[in-house]
Amino acid sequence: MKIAEYINKYDPHNQFDVLINSWQQIEYALNNNYDLIQLQSKKFSNIVVTGLGGSAISGDLIKNYLKDELKIPFVVNRNYFLPEFADDDTLLIVSSYSGNTEETISVLEQAIEKKCSVLVLTTGGKAEIIAKSNSIPIIKLQAGFQPRYSIGLSFFSLLIALEKLGIITSQKKQIEKILNLWKVKGIEYSTDGNYAFTLAESLIGFIPVIYSISDLTSAAGYRFKCQLNENSKVHAFHNEVPEMNHNEIIGWETYRENTFPVKVIYILEDECHLQIKKRFNFLSEIFKQNRIEVINLKSNEETYKTRLMDLIYLCDWITYYIAVQRGYDPSEIDNINKLKERL
Repeated sequence: MKIAEYINKYDPHNQFDVLINSWQQIEYALNNNYDLIQLQSKKFSNIVVTGLGGSAISGDLIKNYLKDELKIPFVVNRNYFLPEFADDDTLLIVSSYSGNTEETISVLEQAIEKKCSVLVLTTGGKAEIIAKSNSIPIIKLQAGFQPRYSIGLSFFSLLIALEKLGIITSQKKQIEKILNLWKVKGIEYSTDGNYAFTLAESLIGFIPVIYSISDLTSAAGYRFKCQLNENSKVHAFHNEVPEMNHNEIIGWETYRENTFPVKVIYILEDECHLQIKKRFNFLSEIFKQNRIEVINLKSNEETYKTRLMDLIYLCDWITYYIAVQRGYDPSEIDNINKLKERL
């Protein structure tokens, strides 16, 4: 079938158009209001981003994206509890697209009690109500998306907020490059026979095992795994090199194809340490011996930051196409909704 037929049949909420127009989310973030005056005069000893799911991944991405620029500890918190070290020198960034994530609301309330400096990124909900009643600055995100399809809003709003607070230098030129890249790639990936579509087709029937590089592509690898779960409705596994070389590598010694039909996907980056490249080469030898296909995902864009966001965008498209090619709605998250009702 052509792409249009899959969309008409399996994408009733038209996430296809959301993906094509993801660059507009970056544009929105660039033009948004950042009223951060009450925080701009403060010096922070650490930053905590608290959130879950699609609202938390931006924090992971920031850690990769700003690996050479962040000068103070930066922690991503996925829990009901504020880290014990957090105090009045902490900047807590509350990231909840809906504004109603119960774990995140719990942390927000604790941060107010501990007198942390707080910034809220949300479309509304309880987080906005609490923030307004406590005179906490809010960055309003554009409504109407599912959290995992709003990475352009959450990531770039967080990035620009850090710039406005003087924690990092101006990012505007780099952001504009990524915006233009996503605009071009959106056209490319929405065309019949495109790379993302054909790669998705090749993964159907297999369990993706993703290996990324710590501190370089680790956020892209984890994001890919999560998008495969939510969009594609498949199990997927992710680990990082070099850590997996000290444990998970042994698991491949007893690999049996008939019990674990896998394809391995590397999320690569040329800036990595020479020893990391050797480690991936050794892993490839193991997989070749076991007749396991290895797929290399690597961007050829000019800068590391652009390459990272190029990979993020490609992987989102791959997971979308796996969903519709398997006959699933890429928007549906029934088990999550049932869990929320139970809670």
